[in-house]
Amino acid sequence: MKAGSTILAALALCAATTSGTLAQMAPRGTTAGQPDGQDITGAESAAGAADTLGQSATPATLPVGVFDIGNGLALSANYTGQAAANPIGGIRQGSAYAGQLFFGIDGDLDRLAGIAGGSFHIAVTNRHGRSLSDDSIGNNTSVQEIFGGGQTTRLTLLSYQQKLFDNRLDVEFGRLVANIAFLNSPIYCNFQSNSACGNPTFVFKTSNFTFWPVASWGAHAKAWLTDRVFVHGGIYEVNPLHQQPGDNGLDFSTKGATGAIMPFELGYSTTFANDRLPRNYGIGGWYDASDYVDPMRDVTGRPAVLTGLPLGTRFGRSGVYARFDQMVWRPDPTAPQGLTLFGVAMAGTSGRLNEDYFLEIGALQTGTFAGRPFDTLGFVINTQAFSDLALQNIRLAQASLGIDRKIPSRQVMMELNYGIQVTPAIRLTPNLQYIVDPDQTRFPTYRKPIPDAFVVGAKLSVDLFTLAGFAKGPGSD
Repeated sequence: MKAGSTILAALALCAATTSGTLAQMAPRGTTAGQPDGQDITGAESAAGAADTLGQSATPATLPVGVFDIGNGLALSANYTGQAAANPIGGIRQGSAYAGQLFFGIDGDLDRLAGIAGGSFHIAVTNRHGRSLSDDSIGNNTSVQEIFGGGQTTRLTLLSYQQKLFDNRLDVEFGRLVANIAFLNSPIYCNFQSNSACGNPTFVFKTSNFTFWPVASWGAHAKAWLTDRVFVHGGIYEVNPLHQQPGDNGLDFSTKGATGAIMPFELGYSTTFANDRLPRNYGIGGWYDASDYVDPMRDVTGRPAVLTGLPLGTRFGRSGVYARFDQMVWRPDPTAPQGLTLFGVAMAGTSGRLNEDYFLEIGALQTGTFAGRPFDTLGFVINTQAFSDLALQNIRLAQASLGIDRKIPSRQVMMELNYGIQVTPAIRLTPNLQYIVDPDQTRFPTYRKPIPDAFVVGAKLSVDLFTLAGFAKGPGSD
């Protein structure tokens, strides 16, 4: 398999999450027998470079979900839908549904034009629906990761990728998003909560980290120092105009840009090909050299919640993180089934931030019962610790209403789910989510604590080319 179809597999598995459950990050030189995948359904991600994502544990002639139309061109299409309801807790009880239709094209320029190691990637998305968190719960982290980035049709990816030096260096540039290449894992989007999928939510709350499906100009390069150790860095335009409702992604100008964000990582990564218990470890961070809205002060430097004036504009923020995923149990060394643990720790290092740190831990079991090798059982729990600035803003708003009460300093979100591979093309993941102390940062004048919320959800992923019989999926003959 050439570079073109490798990226498309990443996009396909990301958006559909039909077999991303079996993925592990791939080292340099991922080839035909090692398709890769991860979830791109929101701030969720596809990989801008194939090697940033994982290889499926079930080698095939083509990556799952990819329709090779010949001459170096390959297609992918899938649909992801997420339903959620909160029978208990939140500001009010309700339900909501959000979805995304994805279509991708990959071109292998070695086959098309004789450019060794070159490829291009195009993706179009349509997002639609409502957010339960916005409508009913009231917290600022969605329980449906597919919601966001504008509920519209847009060009989401248009890039050129070049592999050099026997695949030791991988460069990509064009219309990109940061979160398809940094701070993601094939494991994260086995979950529906946007606190975990497609990236740990902290980075979006404390920086202008660009996110799927809102593309801007960007570039990143990944260099493998050994077959397991890599360094990775990128730079991405920050342009709030592209995040406006109705934006179609076709405005390639830099009008409205306020700066750039620069993520970086040093990582260690293995796969089933070179490790009995595949693992991924990384330490990194970002510098956000762009404008951002002050979490508390208005344009005059006073509390905006009291003056009613627009929030002030600041420049420059940064943060650091450490993350891992590690398979810890694999009963059959010739099969991918087993238990993987994962975790993330993140903290801000400069700027006026509304959160201080983020911690997450989780587990994913692939292969649950006899005859169900592609089903998964997953659990994740994370906490967002709010900064003194964010808490002071709420306290001032409450005091202006004559209310004196304790404001929770952190929000805890958790999810338990079971992923059912119904057919090679269809995956259904019912889930239960619980939010302890839903944060009040969006509604500082709400007069009482938002009650803990219990959420019942379901995520549907359909690989359309597999459904039509043009591609293979998990369990295909």
